[in-house]
Amino acid sequence: MGEYSLGEAMNKFIRGSRLKGDIQALRINDLWEKIMGKTIAKYTDSIKIYGDKLYISTKVAPLKQELQFQKENIILRVNEALKENVIREVIIN
Repeated sequence: MGEYSLGEAMNKFIRGSRLKGDIQALRINDLWEKIMGKTIAKYTDSIKIYGDKLYISTKVAPLKQELQFQKENIILRVNEALKENVIREVIIN
């Protein structure tokens, strides 16, 4: 048997459990301002992950348009922040 640090053991457990998606969904809320900046975070109503899709909700029309243009960049930034290729599609409401 190998020895693991507590962090490694937790990560291994999470990767093998159904909690992984829920934990990533919680992490994205904490990381959103760091990923996209204060202004975008301020006008974003909600951010959710379901499966491999990131749902972004905002009532600000110009922000919706900007986010549409930035979809590929958002995918790259979020996956980099989560340290996994989780997000494959961004849906803006």
